[in-house]
Amino acid sequence: MAFIILTLLLLTFTLAPLSRSEIWWIRGWDFPRMQLFVAMVALVVIEFIIWDLSITRNLIIIGLGLLGALYLGWWIIPYTVFYKKEVKEALELDPKNKIKIMVANVLITNRNVEKLLALIDENDPDIMVTLETDIWWQKKLDVLEDEYPFTIKCPLENTYGMHVYSKYVLLDPKISFLIEDDVPSMSARAVLPSGEKILIYFLHPAPPSPTENETSVERDAELLLIAKEVKDMEEPVIVTGDMNDVAWSYTTRLFRKISKMLDPRVGRGMFSTFHAEYPLIRWPLDHLFHSPHFTVVQVKRLPYFHSDHFPFLIELELTKGVEKVQEGLEEKAEDQKIADEKIEKGKERIIYN
Repeated sequence: MAFIILTLLLLTFTLAPLSRSEIWWIRGWDFPRMQLFVAMVALVVIEFIIWDLSITRNLIIIGLGLLGALYLGWWIIPYTVFYKKEVKEALELDPKNKIKIMVANVLITNRNVEKLLALIDENDPDIMVTLETDIWWQKKLDVLEDEYPFTIKCPLENTYGMHVYSKYVLLDPKISFLIEDDVPSMSARAVLPSGEKILIYFLHPAPPSPTENETSVERDAELLLIAKEVKDMEEPVIVTGDMNDVAWSYTTRLFRKISKMLDPRVGRGMFSTFHAEYPLIRWPLDHLFHSPHFTVVQVKRLPYFHSDHFPFLIELELTKGVEKVQEGLEEKAEDQKIADEKIEKGKERIIYN
């Protein structure tokens, strides 16, 4: 009986996100799909070994478990090496058209800045993005300005501070508060050594959780506002940051469909960045999506520096003509309507709050 209850519980957790409810404890089950998959497979194997397979009830439970595992596998297999790469490898490297971006959610209470600075020195990104940075972190990170003279700074004490340090010129730098008046986002056009310009958005929306927002409404609205903004742009675009959502969630996939952005992790791996201290509850929360104008030089998750997030690093090359042969998820007829409804709901939530 215990195995039956466990199987049914895992199936309930697996299927809960299908309700599309935005409440935090439902949306939270988007995150551990890899963990649920492993648990489901292990349970089915144990049941197959120890149960009497001549009993119809046992066969039904095993069958349900297999279906649940297959469903979970469908969501996570794109983030393994067993899936076709969505973004091509960069073959002819042109140093003047490359951009290397490093993103680190520092954990506002973390004081191990020397380890982060060592990682920056070792990996030598062109643009360094830090999240959860307050005035203390800003003072410590300003030593980067000799090498990274172009900056956007928004120190905050509420865990939503954000800083960008860039070797490349940043044109039209902007700090916006798209949905919540204490949760910023940033944007700028980075000028590559070749003279080409890339529009980059830096995001860190608040998550659905019992200590933040009770629902995913605000997070979803911010992501989809950016998706609609970049949808018809012909210039190269990058969107990066801690999205507080996993790569395989419905909302992240909707973002990719609406924006026509690609995910360089597809076919390469999960590169799970959170939680850095607890391997059993680890998933990909930090992201970099880009328009089809790029090919991939490298994708790396970087070592632990006493934050709850690992830093990650992605290096891309702006590759002429590749946008004609690369495409991401296909937008369906109802996707635009769903996105508009989510954005409107986010705006209404702010007005009434």
